[in-house]
Formats: sequence, C-alpha cells, structure tokens
Amino acid sequence: MHFVSSVALSALVALVSGAAVPPTHVVHERRDALGDGRWVKRERATGVLPMRVGLTQQNLDSAHEHLMDLSHPASPNYGKHWTADQVVDAFKPSDETVGAVSKWLAEHGINDHVHSENKGWLAFHATVEQAERLLHTKYFEYEDSQTGGVMPACEEYHVPRHVQEHVDYITPGIKLLAPSNEESQAARSSKRNLPSMDDVRQHRPYSHRRLQLNQLGAMSPENAMGNLSSCDTATTPACIAALYNIPPANLSHPNNSMGIFEAELQMWDQADLNLFFGNFSHTTIPNNTHPNNNLVDGGVANTSYLFQAGAEALLDLEVAYPIVYPQEITIWNVDDRRYQLWANNTYTWGFNTLLDAIDGSYCNYTAYGETGNAEGIDPTYPDLNPIESLGYNGTLMCGSFKPNNVMSISYGGQEADLPIAYQKRQCNEFLKLGLQGVSFVYASGDAGVGNYNDSISPSSSSKTGCLGPKGDIFNPTWPNTCPYITNVGATKLYPGQTVNDPESAAYDPAGGNYPHDFASGGGFSNVYPIPDYQKTALARYFANHPPSYPYYSGIVDNATNPTKPDVAALAGNSGGIYNRMGRGVPDVAANGDNIAIYANGAFELTAGTSASAPIFAAILNRINEERLAANKSTVGFVNPVLYTFPAILNDITNGTNPGCGTKGFEAVEGWDPLTGLGTPNYPKMLALWMGLP
Repeated sequence: MHFVSSVALSALVALVSGAAVPPTHVVHERRDALGDGRWVKRERATGVLPMRVGLTQQNLDSAHEHLMDLSHPASPNYGKHWTADQVVDAFKPSDETVGAVSKWLAEHGINDHVHSENKGWLAFHATVEQAERLLHTKYFEYEDSQTGGVMPACEEYHVPRHVQEHVDYITPGIKLLAPSNEESQAARSSKRNLPSMDDVRQHRPYSHRRLQLNQLGAMSPENAMGNLSSCDTATTPACIAALYNIPPANLSHPNNSMGIFEAELQMWDQADLNLFFGNFSHTTIPNNTHPNNNLVDGGVANTSYLFQAGAEALLDLEVAYPIVYPQEITIWNVDDRRYQLWANNTYTWGFNTLLDAIDGSYCNYTAYGETGNAEGIDPTYPDLNPIESLGYNGTLMCGSFKPNNVMSISYGGQEADLPIAYQKRQCNEFLKLGLQGVSFVYASGDAGVGNYNDSISPSSSSKTGCLGPKGDIFNPTWPNTCPYITNVGATKLYPGQTVNDPESAAYDPAGGNYPHDFASGGGFSNVYPIPDYQKTALARYFANHPPSYPYYSGIVDNATNPTKPDVAALAGNSGGIYNRMGRGVPDVAANGDNIAIYANGAFELTAGTSASAPIFAAILNRINEERLAANKSTVGFVNPVLYTFPAILNDITNGTNPGCGTKGFEAVEGWDPLTGLGTPNYPKMLALWMGLP
C-alpha cells in the first residue's frame, strides 16, 4: 500500500487551493464534501471572525483511573472527592501547550487572546485576512438551505507541525453546524414545527403510561394505603418500604437535598401532593410539603392549575418523598416551555443545559472536537422566537447552581441518535462530577431492547424502533451507556405475589390501558466498551447464561467523527443483533410497575423505569444522610462498590424485556441486561457504606 507523507499531502492541497502552504505546516482538519446538500458554498467571507483554538487537554486518559481510585472500596483514597478547582487543574492543557500556541499566535501579531476560565481554549478576534494567513486557508460563506442562515467556514486549514499536537481544533473551521448569529437563529426557529398553545395545554410525556383506577374498586385509595396485601396490584409507599426494608427517615442534613430532573412540561402542583400526603398518612409527611425549585434557562417547575400538572413530575416526587423525608428534594426544571415541547427535548438532545448550570466550565469545555452546546441539538439561548411568552430571553445559565449529591433523571433517548463526539464530551462531564462526589442515577428506558415502534426517535429503522437495514438490531438507550452513571431497570410483583416473594423484571404487553409494550430497558453499548468494574460480572453472564441471539463485537471509537454511530456497519455481515463488547445496561433495578400516585386530582397507577430511578436514588440519598452524620463523604460514583459487593442487592432471576421482534434478554442469576445486579436491600447497603472510609 502506498502512503503519502503529511508534508506531501500539504503540498498537494496547496496546489489545489492555490494557497502557499510552507512545508513546516500540516493539514489539521479537512472536510471532504458538503454532505446531504443542506449547505451551499457562496462568496468569499469578509469582516471579523470570532476565533477559538481548542487546546489539547492533559490527563484525560487518566481521568477514569482517578475516578476508580476514589470510588473503588479497596482503594486507600476511597471517598476523597475532588473540588471543582482540582478537576479543572488536573485536566487543563499543560503550560507547554498554552505556551506553544500563544507563541504561534504572537508570531502572527495576535497577542490579545483570552484564556478561558476552564483553561481549555484561547479566544481572539481576527479579520478574515488574518485568519487566512494564520491557517493558510480560504474562508467562504456557507448558506443553510433549510434556514437561510449563513456562516463562515473553510474546506481545510493548516497549523505548524510543532503546534499540531497542542491543538484540538479551531473554529470557525471546517464544521458546518446550524448558524449562530441572531438573524440565523430566528430563521432556524421559525422553520421548526413549533407547538401551539393548545399543544402546551394538552401535552403529556410521550413515554409515560398511566392506568386509571377509578373503575377498579378493589384497588381504591381506601384499601391501598398501608395495606401490604395488595402490593401485587398497587405499589404504595408502604410496599416499597417493605420490599427494600427501608425504615422511616429521621435525618436532614442541610447540604443533602435530593435532586430530581424534569423536562417536557412536567410540573408539580401542591394540590396533588397534598392528596398524596393526606391519603398516605402513614408516611407522616405534612400537607404543603413541597420541593425547592431550581429553574434553569426559563424552566417552570410548579403550577397552581391542577390539570396542568405532570404525572411524571408527581411520580418522581411521590416515590422519593416517603423514602427521604424529612430531607428536602430539589426539582431541576430545565429549559423554557417552548423548548420543552421540541422533539429533540427527549429523543435527541442530551443534558447539556443541566450540566452547564451546575458546572460553569462545561459551557465552554472542549473535548473530542466539541466546545459548548451543539447548535441544532441543544436549546439555544436567548430563545429568539418565543411563543406567547414561552421563550426564555436570558443568556445561557453557566455555573449558576450547585449540584445535589444525588441526581435522579428519568429521561433519555437512544445512543444511535447523537454524534459520537457529543456523547463522549458529555460522558466526560459525568466523570468529572463523579470525581466531585455527585451520583447520577438514570432510568434505563421503558421499551426493552429497542425503542417504541412508532417512536419519533430518528434512530428507529422502519417502524420497529430498532436499528439496521432490517430494523432488527437492538437499540441501546443514552446517556445510559456512559460508564460514569448508574442505570436503574424496572421490576414488579406478579399477581398473587407478596412483598416477601422475589420480584421479576417488569413487562406489560400493549393493550387495554397500555399504548405500548412496557419492558425494562437494557442491552449493550455500541460506543463504550465494557468498563473495568463491570468486566467480571459480564464475563460470568456470557459464560453461564449466553443469549441465544447472534451477536457482533466492536466499538465505534472515532470520537471526533461528527456523525452518529453507524451500527449497521459495526455489525457488518455477522447477522448479529447485539454487541457483545459494549458496556452493559442497567446496573441495578427497583420496582417500576403499578405505582400508586395522585395526579390531576385522581388516584392512579403508573408504570416505568421513571419510578425505579428515583426509588434507587432516594435510597442513596438516605445513605448519604448517615455518612454525612458520621462526618464521612458522600457515596459519589457507586458502580465500583455495587459490582464489588453484589450481595447487598436482591438478585432478580425471572422475566424478560421484549423488543425488536424478540423476547429480549432473560433475567438470570447474577448480572443481566434488564435488571442489572438486582434491587436494593437497604440494611445491607447501609451497613456496607457505613463501613467504608
């Protein structure tokens, strides 16, 4: 095979472009084509460009080891969490990197650059002519045919050979994302399929299922309160406490409020909470108890209009309060109401606006060629096209809030829907917050090994909710596959069972009151390999209980690739439908079926891993209460402890999680990809963590 040296390649590019590229320079980035035709190349760019040089950060390859060092129970550094400043200092670019890039800029007359707060990039303004001389390139205007917006970009650019190792990427550069100027933002917004006020009033979460009980007298509120004999038909706070041996709480540390994330116009209301507290009086939670509201970028957390309240928000609160009270709860309602109705809200965008709000350095954090939020994927503020005052006209909130020790999140999408670099940049942030002692607990999903067959998710092939040309490859959820969060699947008691019987993996077939099959989400990542702490558990699973389905083995590891994971290419011609090399999901489980709540003034049952995640998160919050009272640190990233001591959980060995035309995976002895290591045993968990430093 013939290889062309980088010097020869630069010379070839110079001949084609007409730019005089010296042999001391190399191509740093190049765009091969304009892709799907959305962008049209226009005339040469003019004016002043806001330039940003993303600097190569140091120690990113050791960040995982640092987190394991303070999260593994056998480590002498267990629980010695870092401060935010220590995190920035550990991964900031080296002095050599800053010096090399600064000297290069100075040689071109650029001395007034600004070093970002998180030390990750250098910013300056340059005329187009200055930028072209600096990078030996030509800038043109590119018009977005969908919005009419225009942005400057080049087809390739060059940097000195000795500087290349210090530069992550430079912008404006080769990337063509949605335009960022105000006029283009407004044009882009005006072309979206935006909600009407009727949509706002009638909206309910897409993935949330509710089963009305008013026609089922056997499960009326009067006989479902503290009665453990009907836990197979109505899972009440008393049932949850009995299942997991959770005694009443009596501690309330001032710095340990439990965090719960909400979006999709999910608001709580006091009337429903009071109905819940009053009817489940054995919880001893007084009326008018309510969460604190952290409102991020125009979020609205509560309402006084009963039928505008969201069952999702009320579910999260009504399963968590009986576990943590008298401890407080903090609701994080993120993004303005217009964006909360945007389809990307749940099915494409991640959690960048939340992470921005709790870590100011993340707003401009550079990793894998991505800096800051992604245009067209993340909400953009100020929201320049508000609808009837639904938009937030302020600037993006950066570092405005302190994270709670435990964050429970019942939202997510599919791994195949997002660019790889976007996912990995965000996963890094979960790692950095784990270093600071924050626990992120995510619901694993409600559609088994795939997605809903009529999902709006762009990852769904045909109408199966699954991947690949045949629509039969399992479709893992995201950000669940990030190895630095704890995933919670769903379990249930089958009819006729009591709280003394083993639970099973949750599954309810579609029909009657269920518009979709509900099955505990689980499977294997195509982006992240099996993490160290999970290797033994997965090896035992594949050795002792290998699934009967054909599999493929591989990881999409090109983090700088701007495209989404190509799972079909990864599977190749193997015929495999799941990835045997990927990070397994979930890690643990908790009850998520027939959950008794009050919403919209009525007693209801609901189902979903949306219940399982706050149950498990609330238990971690309770353990933090005890550790803080003993002058110990918070539990932080819990996965290494859970996988080292799986006996602190109740192993689940019955049930499946259907999807993609299969019965999914089976719950088996040990870890499995639908209930993880099992459900909580509070006394065992507490005893273990209280015995750790």
